[in-house]
This record gives sequence, structure tokens and C-alpha cells, in this order.
Amino acid sequence: MNDLSNTEANVRDYYGKELQSSEDLKTNACCTVGDMPAAIKSALSRIHDEVLTRYYGCGLTIPTQVHGLDVLDLGSGSGRDCYLLSQLVGSHGSVVGIDMTDEQLAIANKHLDWHRDKFGYEDSNVSFVKGNIQDLQSAGCENEQFDLIVSNCVINLATDKKAVLDEAYRVLKNGGEFYFSDVYCDRRLPQELASDKEIYGECLGGALYWNDFFNLAKASGFHDPRIVDSRRLEIENAAIEAKLEGYRFYSVTHRLFKLPELEPACEDYGQAVVYKGGVEEQPSAFKLDDHHLFVKGKVSTVCGNTWMMLAETRYRDYFDFIGDFSTHFGIFPGCGVDIPYRDETSVNSDSDSSAACC
Repeated sequence: MNDLSNTEANVRDYYGKELQSSEDLKTNACCTVGDMPAAIKSALSRIHDEVLTRYYGCGLTIPTQVHGLDVLDLGSGSGRDCYLLSQLVGSHGSVVGIDMTDEQLAIANKHLDWHRDKFGYEDSNVSFVKGNIQDLQSAGCENEQFDLIVSNCVINLATDKKAVLDEAYRVLKNGGEFYFSDVYCDRRLPQELASDKEIYGECLGGALYWNDFFNLAKASGFHDPRIVDSRRLEIENAAIEAKLEGYRFYSVTHRLFKLPELEPACEDYGQAVVYKGGVEEQPSAFKLDDHHLFVKGKVSTVCGNTWMMLAETRYRDYFDFIGDFSTHFGIFPGCGVDIPYRDETSVNSDSDSSAACC
């Protein structure tokens, strides 16, 4: 068995046999903190306890305006996020969860009928497939099949992150979105740490250096990755902290849109948008990412990429658009960030977004 096969076998054992509940985790890397919208809290209250106890996510991977969407969850585990999304997409939407761990899939499938009845659906809109998130074709996922892909603290466990991103891009519809949380590091980990079984299983050994992630995402076709939320992780395990001294880890939620027309930098075309309201979860102000908050009724200047993320996706009906791409005025003022993840608890900004794109 080669090193990559060993790593995948170790991950299956860790999440299928060694971990029996979230209480068995040795660090706080795989845990979700922070406030949740009321609708999410309500939906979580209708999910079976056995599913909830086997949850190992690190963020909230549910974007806004998902009703009626066809969704794929990469590394769905016991199915918590799938059953959460099942309620939010409604009976006209669908959710497919893919995971490679038999024990986790057994729990997810065990409660299919329970959740169907709980949600009041005639037929379940959820299904689970055994497979590797690096090879969605073998799992039966077709080109441009899904409106939305989510993933919660799983990509770091994959041995070939580029393959995961390539496959996500392939199965997304044009204008679709890959919305996910994962763990990142402020530098590249040496092999002796990255291959440590315990560190890897705790979602730290496979954490990408943030700049390597950006380069991989862009190479896969996701030309302008956006950060939604970010927080510094405190390991809270003395032995593991000692091994990882000098390395800083972050839980980050990204959104990547499949829009081939996006440019590698934020360019100024003299465009602006006005949020009209209507997104149920954000009636008075729409948050695109950690530096774009669009107040209802206010004209906000934007770069060409941000324009496309609003005009060519499921959000198009909630905005008025001013201008076009006929005249280029150079780089968008304020673009350029030295480091994307900082040490603050959160990098969210509720400040006026009308004069800055990045």
C-alpha cells in the first residue's frame, strides 16, 4: 500500500472507528463556533441526535437563497449538513451526500425515513453515496449536475486537493457555487508533521498553506476565491500544540463561483449595483463576503468580478445593475490584500462597501 492509500485508510479508520462522537476529538479544529441564523438553529433542532453527535465540521457551510437547488455535500459524514439542507432546499430541491467511511454512511442512511417523516416530505430529497471526493465521476456525478456544492472541514483530509477542486468545477452548473469551510495554515507544513496520523486526523496535517489554496483554486477555474468568514484556531491540546509550535491555523469559509469570465484581479469598469432586498436571510443588507456588505437601496460601486458574482448567479433578481463592461478604467481602487487571514476572532466587516472591492 502506497503512502496516499495509507493516508486514506488512516482517515477512514479515524472517522469510522476511533471517533465515535465529537467528544472524542483531541483538538478544537473540527468544531463550529459563532452565532447561527435562527432558521439554521430551527432546522438543526429537527435532526436526529445520533446524526448530530457524529458531526465533525469547522464552519457553517450553508449560504443564502438555497430553496429549490440541487446540492452536493463533499464528505457528508453522518449527514448533518445534508439533513439541514434538505429542509432549506425544500421538496423541489435535492441533496446528495458523498463519503468514503462506511460507519458514517450507515448512520446517515439509517435515519433517511425518520427525517423524511419529520420534514413532512412524501419522498426523501436526500441520498447518500459511497465514494471519494477526488473522483466524483466514479460516484456517478455528471457534468454540470449541481447548483451548489458544500463541504465542511473535509478537503484538508483529501490527499489530492487539486483533484477535489477540478471535480467540483466539473459537476457545478455555470453560475453555480462551491461554498465550504476548511482548515488552513499560515505556512507549508513539513512532511514529518503533515504525515503524523493524529495531526492529520484532527484536520491539521492536511491543512493547505492559504496561498497554495488560492493558486490551486484559480488553476481549477475558480478565478476569484472569496473569504466569507475566518477565525484563528486554538489547538487546546498541549502535546499537539508542542508538535505544531510556530504554526498558526485558521478555520475559513470560502465561496467559489463557477464563472469562466472572472478575471485574475479586480478590474474597474465603472459599474455599480443596488441591493433591492428579497433575500430572506438578509432583508436589509446582503453579505457577499467579508468585505462586501450591500445595504438595501444604496448604490455601491463594484469591480467586474463582483458584478458577475451577482449578475450571473442565483442572486441576479435581487439587484439592480448600473453600467456595463464597455470601458475599462484600470485596477479597482483598494484592491490587494497582503494576507487573507488575520489573528482577529473574525475578519467580517460591516463597514460601508461602496468604495472598496477587495
